[in-house]
Amino acid sequence: MQIRTVHSLQTPTDVLVVAAFDDNFSESPFTDSLLSSVDQYLEGSLREACLAERFRGAPGQCLVLQTSRPSGGFSARRLYLVGLGQRSAASVQVLHGAAASASRFANSVRASSLVFAFASPPPPETKLAHIGAVAFGLEMGAYRFEKYLSADKRTPGVLERADILDEAPKSPVGSNESATAIERGLRLGRAVSFARDLVNEPPSFMTPATLASATVARATAAGATARVFSRSECDALGMGLFLAVAKGSETEPQFVHLIWKPTLDPDASTATPRRSDHRWPCVVLVGKGVTFDSGGLSLKNTEGMLDMKTDMAGAAAVLAALAAIAEEGLPVEVHALAACTENMLSDRSYKLGDVLRSKAGKTVEINNTDAEGRLTLADAITYGLELRPDAILDFATLTGACIVALGPHTAGVMSNHDKTLENWLAAARAAGEDMWPLPLPPRLAEQLKSDIADLKNTGERWGGALTAGHFLKEFVGQTPWIHVDLAGPSTASKESGLNTKGATGFGVASIVEYVRRLATTPSS
Repeated sequence: MQIRTVHSLQTPTDVLVVAAFDDNFSESPFTDSLLSSVDQYLEGSLREACLAERFRGAPGQCLVLQTSRPSGGFSARRLYLVGLGQRSAASVQVLHGAAASASRFANSVRASSLVFAFASPPPPETKLAHIGAVAFGLEMGAYRFEKYLSADKRTPGVLERADILDEAPKSPVGSNESATAIERGLRLGRAVSFARDLVNEPPSFMTPATLASATVARATAAGATARVFSRSECDALGMGLFLAVAKGSETEPQFVHLIWKPTLDPDASTATPRRSDHRWPCVVLVGKGVTFDSGGLSLKNTEGMLDMKTDMAGAAAVLAALAAIAEEGLPVEVHALAACTENMLSDRSYKLGDVLRSKAGKTVEINNTDAEGRLTLADAITYGLELRPDAILDFATLTGACIVALGPHTAGVMSNHDKTLENWLAAARAAGEDMWPLPLPPRLAEQLKSDIADLKNTGERWGGALTAGHFLKEFVGQTPWIHVDLAGPSTASKESGLNTKGATGFGVASIVEYVRRLATTPSS
């Protein structure tokens, strides 16, 4: 989709989208807003429709008006009015959803173009952020995964051009800056769509090898480099936990390491090197890459196994995000790691009661083979620490307990470092992704004690998300660490806001925003 800014409400288009806050419909509806101009063009029919349909600008509220006889140069054939709710409570998430719904509507009526406008223009200090958010939402609204549908069952997507109205082209925000904001939004949209595609693919196709090859190709095309380790190479690295999980499947495991290192001199950058050896700020991203999870010998039932092709959503997020970071050329060294495997049932599967040795040298007693993700993550984290990062962040569809605690839309976040946690949550808010900090109570760590090994891989049922966090914390040491359990928001059960049904690409936007902020934050 092509997106640009335009400067006139009379720009020829199939659909005019107007996003309005509830205060645009307060004491004097349409006063001092773009709605007044639109209503004049439509000879009062907009006002009448809003009154008849009780449109008050509530979040997500929509009103469609056919404009069969445009007048005064107003050329849109349809008007799509969408609510943003209270101006004071407006979030980037609401804006994303409004733009995505507009994009979906335009495609549903086979429109080839739309103009997106705000009833009241955003203030100059937030203008670029609004433009970028709208571009991202429009791109995401056009997303579909219809690869396996017959041609006659696919949804026709004909929207080719979307324009964002900027009625003040001579404002301090120049057209080049607006174009940069749009390109950022589109780039992020493409990255999230890529992550969604990876997760939506059936598990017979999206094997560890396919996941590795697809993400390596995208990252290297963006200017990153890559290494992929085979089973034997992982064995030589001592990844006993990861390889134990992989034993039950005939499909070969793959350990993916994507690398983005800026090419400019750090002293010429807006970012300040954080390390005494004058390297760039360095972040390691680790994603759970279990491409199908049967539960192993602790076998899941049919219902529990139906969505287990999505158990690699953490890997999809970090690998897609790194490619976007490389495309943007951010001055931060970033590594994305994913230990990719299937967790299957066979006579070779690792067993309950086994004692495994991790890459870190710790021994782990297995009391649940369906708690495999933390094992693969532990070896990947240990590998990542050898890169001497300033922070390490892991992303995983790790526990159903986190969904029980926070519901299907919010990720749980655990950390060993308050400042890093604060920075991460701020980035997530700016990206429009719901995350909530969870504690790591020391007493819960006692549940992981083993009589025959350094620790067990699971604790008791209650607080399962937190004991999983404690398990990972055992392998982190003193490096600032963030653990994101995205089991809930990694998929959507129905179309809503930014998301279609299926994979959401959750985590990509927050990762990119976090690295952007790190790129421009002076060292302390």
